[in-house]
Amino acid sequence: MASTTVKDTASKTAVSAQNAATAAIEDPSGFLHHPYTRAALPFINGGLAGMTATAVIQPVDMVKVRLQLAGEGARTGPKPSALGVTRDIIAAGKVLDLYTGLSAGLLRQVFYTTARLGFFETFMKNLNAKAKAQDSQVTFAQRAAAGLSAGGIAAMIGNPADLALIRMQSDGLKAPEARANYRGVFDALGRIARAEGVAGLWAGATPTVVRAMALNMGQLTFFSEAKSQLKQHTTLSTQTQTFAASAIAGFFASFLSLPFDFIKTRLQKQQKDPKTGVLPYKGLMDCARKVVKEEGWLRFYRGFGTYYVRIAPHAMVTLIVADYLNLITK
Repeated sequence: MASTTVKDTASKTAVSAQNAATAAIEDPSGFLHHPYTRAALPFINGGLAGMTATAVIQPVDMVKVRLQLAGEGARTGPKPSALGVTRDIIAAGKVLDLYTGLSAGLLRQVFYTTARLGFFETFMKNLNAKAKAQDSQVTFAQRAAAGLSAGGIAAMIGNPADLALIRMQSDGLKAPEARANYRGVFDALGRIARAEGVAGLWAGATPTVVRAMALNMGQLTFFSEAKSQLKQHTTLSTQTQTFAASAIAGFFASFLSLPFDFIKTRLQKQQKDPKTGVLPYKGLMDCARKVVKEEGWLRFYRGFGTYYVRIAPHAMVTLIVADYLNLITK
């Protein structure tokens, strides 16, 4: 009897909470419908979606960075596999080492994904409003421009956290006596700023911006376009449309952005030679030229499988969560 009473009470409480949440969302005068809240929601939903995806995908990102840095400067250098890198990381420390840099990854999402999804959603709302007023449809070119713009702006905002993430993940590749042993993302940011100046926090910003624009072109533009096309030409459910569109977006995001991600990783990892004070690469083009000359064209796509496993699920989780949050808060 007592058990039945507890169950009934819990059930009634759950129903009451659900009804209260529904009423809050549907109430046109409620908090969610305040003009300031409406403007902030795309950014909040984007940040939450990005942080959720990063928490899931962080170990794959760690392996991806190690693969990109292996054999630097040698055409016939080591050719590690994702499984081998994973095994080496675990053997050298512990399973949790796969989550090295998680704090930086989450901080990056707070700035980067909050901005890119927030700006993209804001741009798309304006484009949809204009298209509706003109009795037309948003074009692929307009979606592409929105994705490129949102990605570029967000990348500049999030570069310091992205730099800290690369430095933390690559630290384990150095000799024990040369490691920085960062205590966390804020320790990394502070030490980089003191050693290289505040401007040093934007090292690799150019390839980061280009990479973000390419990734967003693939991810947000193709997601929006694929979902629109699936809605018009199929009878799939909303959930299936979202999943299929996110899978398509994940592939294009990976394929278009990997070469730029590779160069970004190399530039952000580099530090001045202690003897000469010279950096290995002068910039994006110099890095690309040296990689082609010393390591070959295919090196840009080393670890594509790992990168796809990192980018595609991250894109899918981010887009599905963001789409769901946008749906329940619209």
